[in-house]
Amino acid sequence: MIVYGKQIFHYLLERHPKRIKRVYLTKQIEPKLYNRLKELGVEVVRCDNKKAQALARGGNHQGFLIEIEDFEFAQLHDLKDGRFLVLLYGVTDVGNIGSIVRTAYALGADGLVVTGLKELRMEGVIRTSSGAALDLPIALRPNLFEVLKELQDVEFRVYGADMSGEDVRKKRFEGKRAILLGSEGEGIPHKALQRCDGVLKIEMVRDFDSLNVSAAAAIFIDRMRDE
Repeated sequence: MIVYGKQIFHYLLERHPKRIKRVYLTKQIEPKLYNRLKELGVEVVRCDNKKAQALARGGNHQGFLIEIEDFEFAQLHDLKDGRFLVLLYGVTDVGNIGSIVRTAYALGADGLVVTGLKELRMEGVIRTSSGAALDLPIALRPNLFEVLKELQDVEFRVYGADMSGEDVRKKRFEGKRAILLGSEGEGIPHKALQRCDGVLKIEMVRDFDSLNVSAAAAIFIDRMRDE
């Protein structure tokens, strides 16, 4: 798996050096950084911009491309001991997912469950989360209804995000809880909302139909986290 960018390079070197298998560089780096890579036994490969662009699939690599071990998704049962989870249904944009992962990790959520998808390319999620995807347990489960049942069976209260719900600012949360957010286009299926323990919304001050899913997630996570 190839991830790229200067920020993610430094994050990996500081937090997850053992994950690094190989580093591709298009420019000189500080001797201190180079020596650190050699101490770790990391292969350093010099490459031209053409090869770097191919490895990054046209992305802005900033001269740093890092080959790391393949991402391993968490199992849902690994997350059941947590107190606060974030669930996504049908969200496919890796920029949004990465932003939600970063917020969830920073604000203390115990994990993320991605549903409604059979696969998820984690390279982009790792990059757009600034590396937080390597520190927050992430499970991938295609069937949303199975996830709801399994979490509710272990006393999670699952709240769906929908404009028909109760103002999240007026709700108080205790015990194990999860917030479920759908894609901006389709939202959460009606049958899934019916199986939730409650439905919440963000009360708008001005006439506007919805927020970007990553912005909405940040508000819900902040409101629902343990105080």
